[in-house]
Amino acid sequence: MPEWFLSRVGDAGLVVSSARQVMDPIVNARVLRMADEIRRGDGAGIRDVVESYCAVTVHFDPLGTDLDQLMSELGEVMAEEERVWESASEVPVASPRLVTVPVHYGGSHGPDLAVVAEQVGCTEADVIDLHASETYRVYMLGFLPGFAYMGSLSPRLDLPRLAKPRVEVPRGSVGIAGRQTGVYPMPAPGGWNLIGQTALRPFDLRREAPFLFRTGDAVRFEPVLGTLGTTG
Repeated sequence: MPEWFLSRVGDAGLVVSSARQVMDPIVNARVLRMADEIRRGDGAGIRDVVESYCAVTVHFDPLGTDLDQLMSELGEVMAEEERVWESASEVPVASPRLVTVPVHYGGSHGPDLAVVAEQVGCTEADVIDLHASETYRVYMLGFLPGFAYMGSLSPRLDLPRLAKPRVEVPRGSVGIAGRQTGVYPMPAPGGWNLIGQTALRPFDLRREAPFLFRTGDAVRFEPVLGTLGTTG
């Protein structure tokens, strides 16, 4: 069974997807490596290359692209990835950049913390410890500019999204849903369970690099002293 598949998405997109539709750091590392290779190639007519958990989407100009040639080039990228993988003596994964995110947990900053603790059968302090003890991988960016989907969250905190999403989630809110966690880069509707808030800005056009997080980053959440019950 092939590991990678090439398929059409409308009249202006192609997708290289893994047969393993999972949230897995190795699959994602291979996706990022192929995305980088596609960006380095000739790729006449390519408008954008977008990574996700286990796929790369290539957006192209349908009026200025030789589709057969582009599909051939992507096929070569897939074949080269297979060759690299099969010949590697160990898993070839790049060392991630570490981003530390200070978080005020609980109180007005984390309005769902108490509910989360009750649902999973532990204390609020336990929820904070579980969330802050992991090192997360940024698997993809999406939903909002700079919103990073990170995993994997402790299985003990695996909860569904809220039954009724909030109309507006404050900027910097730290949420959890399923085995994922993330930071809202701007005020927006949202249905994740909010357990804290950071002063860091995941998206800021005033910075030379507007996005705080990049795919493949490692992220640690660091509780701010006096975090429980804070209202400031």
